[in-house]
Amino acid sequence: MSLLLLAAALLVLPSGEARRRLAGPRRPSRWKSVKPDRVSAVVVGLVLGLPVGVGGALAGALLAATVWRTYRETIRQRDRVAASVALADGLKAFVAELRSGAHPAKAAIGAAEDAEPPATDVLRAVAEASARGGDVEVALADFPDAHHLARAWRLSAVHGVPLADVLDAVRRDLDRRTAFAGQVHARMAGPRAGAAVLAGLPLFGVVLGELGGAGPLAVLSGTAPGQVLLVAGVVLICAGLRWSGRLTRQVIA
Repeated sequence: MSLLLLAAALLVLPSGEARRRLAGPRRPSRWKSVKPDRVSAVVVGLVLGLPVGVGGALAGALLAATVWRTYRETIRQRDRVAASVALADGLKAFVAELRSGAHPAKAAIGAAEDAEPPATDVLRAVAEASARGGDVEVALADFPDAHHLARAWRLSAVHGVPLADVLDAVRRDLDRRTAFAGQVHARMAGPRAGAAVLAGLPLFGVVLGELGGAGPLAVLSGTAPGQVLLVAGVVLICAGLRWSGRLTRQVIA
């Protein structure tokens, strides 16, 4: 029964959008120090599945690992979009400062004051490098979300294109990318829900069997063939969840 509860938790796990509505405004999770741990998730699944036998413990660990990895990939995808939104907002303020005649270092500092991570760190790195006459592209090498900004800065320096115009083009590109990602994510809600329903059908089958008096739990937990079938079924469920998740992420990416 513990394994069934774990599988049910997978089906009712709230989406990222629902968690954001419940939790209210917050910064991207990549800047938080507390993150879910894979080993802890596997241990929890192992313990919850242990009452169903050795096969149940193994199945619980596999299901927990799949849930954990799906959760982490969802968080990473959400953080990438949030980082792009924050950087686009920071660049908008940066461009406004540049067009008002401010020096790039001063403009970056001014834009960083109201920016959200990771834009705050990116703009501060730009300000420090620009103030001392350093290589801004090198300063941004540690920020994977700012590679478009680094290339735009190099383009402006090498070809003499006005910096404000180049950065504004980067900002518009980021806005288009995030808008497209949001639209595709919303359209993928149906396929993701369908995959969750299909993954939960074996659970509903077991519940219906128990209600009908067939006793599938006794077979799954008390016989060797049942243990093998339990592990095999969970492996297939996890494979289906991973494959459907990969397909939906590829569309968004």
